[in-house]
This record gives sequence, C-alpha cells and structure tokens, in this order.
Amino acid sequence: MISLWGSFCYRKGKYHMKYFKKLVGDRIYLAPKGASEEEIEKFTEWMNDFQVTDYTGRTSQIMTYANEKEYLENAGKNTDKRTFNIVSLEDDKLVGTVGLEKINWIERSAVLGIFIGDNDFRSNGYGTEAIKLLLEYGFRYINLHSIRLDLLSVNERAHKCYLKCGFKDTGASREQIFLNGKYYDELHMDILESEFEGNYIRNKNI
Repeated sequence: MISLWGSFCYRKGKYHMKYFKKLVGDRIYLAPKGASEEEIEKFTEWMNDFQVTDYTGRTSQIMTYANEKEYLENAGKNTDKRTFNIVSLEDDKLVGTVGLEKINWIERSAVLGIFIGDNDFRSNGYGTEAIKLLLEYGFRYINLHSIRLDLLSVNERAHKCYLKCGFKDTGASREQIFLNGKYYDELHMDILESEFEGNYIRNKNI
C-alpha cells in the first residue's frame, strides 16, 4: 500500500517522487530540497551537462553521485541558504532549482542562483516564474533588503529574464570567467526590496 503522504505517490501506473509545495505559482511550485535517489540522480545528470554548467560556471568540475548526495543531504542544514526544487504543477516533474545563498542576516542580503535542467522547460517562462516566487519569499517573508546575482556576459537569454524580473545592471568584472579556451566578462545585477512589485505566491494565507 502506497501512502500519498509518504515519499512517493502512485500515478498512471508509475511511482513518482512526491514533493512538498512550499511556494505555489501558476505553473510551478518550489519545494524544499530532499535527498531522494531521484533527486540525486537528476541533479548529478544536470551538473554534468554542458547545457547547464556552461552558464553556471561549473563545466570544469566533475560532479559524482556521492558529491551530489552529500550536497543535497546538507542543503537544509545551512542557515545561510534557502534552496528549492522547481517542480511542474501539472505532473510533479522536477525541472530545475532556484535558491538564495550567502544570506547575510545583518545586511539583509543574499545571492540568487537558478538553472532549468530539463530542456523542455527552458525558454518558456518557467525560470521567470520561479525567480518571482523566490523574490517575493525573500523580500516579504525572510525580510531581505537586496538580492544580487552574477551571470556570464554571453548569456543573453538569462539577462533578459533578470531584467524582466526587476533586476538592475550594477557592473561587470572583465574577463572573469574562463570557458572553452576564452575569457568572458561576468555581469553583476541586483534588486532592492523597494523595487520588487507583484504577488505571485498563490498558496499564501494572509
């Protein structure tokens, strides 16, 4: 007998990982990270995929199953992080990750990181929705004042997405990232709590 309140749920003849809805949007929800076999395998796959790692600056790294397992097991223990799985509302499919890292509780600042690992969910607005959910959580629930991020200068798609979410360009570090035999500039962006607008969390009560 499979309980819907356990780690897995049964749907259409298959077992699916059950994620827990923390921040619910229109097409996705953000769930606390776990360390299930499905999550470990999927993230290990993504972190060895050039389509993902080239834009996160991690292509030179080799991520093993054991490395990813250790990272996910410790994800909820760090007080300077709030990281989430991005999950499709339609079919509870894990499609990526988004989070706030390097949280400074005195300065009320943090660094945003995100990637959409599933190719079918890229360039369809899912990243934008995930960022807006996280920004609302960061500014209105854990009382941050500023959220910043860094990105590769050639990542035009991500740059447009961040601008759409309200981030401002704040500068660049020249030839900071070495990738495929070339150096690229690293762009810096941020957004202040006073600049954030909108209501995106659909399951909030107050």
